[in-house]
Amino acid sequence: MVRAAAIDLGSRRIGLAVSDSSGLLASPRATVERSGNADSDRAAVVAAVLEAEAGHLVVGLPLSLDGRRRAAALAAEDEAAALRLLLEPHGVTVETFDERLTTVTAVRALAAAGRKGRARRQVVDQAAAAVILQAWLDARRVSR
Repeated sequence: MVRAAAIDLGSRRIGLAVSDSSGLLASPRATVERSGNADSDRAAVVAAVLEAEAGHLVVGLPLSLDGRRRAAALAAEDEAAALRLLLEPHGVTVETFDERLTTVTAVRALAAAGRKGRARRQVVDQAAAAVILQAWLDARRVSR
């Protein structure tokens, strides 16, 4: 199994999570603060994915609850396409994965762990990325 990474595209931050080398467990890894420059933000994501030695990147796809692709999902698909162009020359594949309710799950888990206010906001995007990645890893295991 190749190590995988996932990102949660927040409006202020991009959360990153990575799997262990066996592809069983996702862990929060880093947060990229949005700079206002999409190219700079993408370069930071690419650097983090390459540093993690990931061979696959999962981009959270925020579908609406009824499964439709609205503005946020279309923007995530565009971001995945841009990252694909930057990462595939390095041998990293990129795909999107349904992320409905992952931020809610991450916030609840952080609250249960005692994280409050500012401390929670600083890590919620990485926690959401870990939820996305864990769901993707579990789905791959089930489909095999």
